[in-house]
Amino acid sequence: MKRSAVSLMLALVCLLAAQAQEKEDALKIYRYGRDLEAAGRVADAKSTYSRAIEVCRTDLEANPKNMDAYSIIGWSLLRMGNYQEAVDASLEAMKVIPDYRVIETLGEGYFYLENYRESLKYMERYIDGAPRGERISTAYFFVGEIYRMSKKYNHADIAYTTACHLEPAISLWWFRLGTVRESLGDKKGAFAAYQSALKLRPDYKDASEGVARTRA
Repeated sequence: MKRSAVSLMLALVCLLAAQAQEKEDALKIYRYGRDLEAAGRVADAKSTYSRAIEVCRTDLEANPKNMDAYSIIGWSLLRMGNYQEAVDASLEAMKVIPDYRVIETLGEGYFYLENYRESLKYMERYIDGAPRGERISTAYFFVGEIYRMSKKYNHADIAYTTACHLEPAISLWWFRLGTVRESLGDKKGAFAAYQSALKLRPDYKDASEGVARTRA
C-alpha cells in the first residue's frame, strides 16, 4: 500500500510539473506581451517581455542550440526598446546557428540604432534567404525606409511597392510609397498610393494632403 501511495504521489508531482512547464511557454508569454502593448498597457507589456526572456534563458541552459529561445529573446528586447541588447543577443545567437529570424532581428535592431548600413545588409540577407518568411513584408518596408532616407527613391519605390503588395493593410506603408513616387515625379502613382493610405485611415492628414497635391 505504501508503495502505491508513493507511486501515486510521484505521478501527481510529475503531472503538476508538466502543467507548470506548459504554463511557462515563452512564445505564449511574448504574444501576451504584444496584446498588452496593443491595449496601451506598456509597463505591463515590458514586464511580460522580461518574463519571456527569463523563460528563454532557462530553456537555453537546458538546450544551448534552442533557436526559438534566441528568437524570442531578440523580439522581446526589440519590443522593449532595448535595441543594443537585441543586437548583442542576436550576434551571440548567430554564433550558434545563422537562423533567419535572428537575422531579421539584427536588421531591425541596427535600424533603430541608426546603423543603416548594417541594417540593410541583414535585411537583404533575410529577404534573399527567407523569401516566404513571416517578416518578409516588414523587411521590405525597412529596406524602403533606408533607401528613402538615402534618397535612392527608385530603390525605395521597389521596396515599398513589394511591402504593400505583401501586406496591403498598413496605411503608413502606402503613404511612404506615395512620398517616394512624388519625389520621383510620378504624380499618378503617388496619388494612387496616397489614396490607398487614406482608404485605410480616413483621418490620415498627411495622406489627405498628398492626395490634394497630386490629384491633377
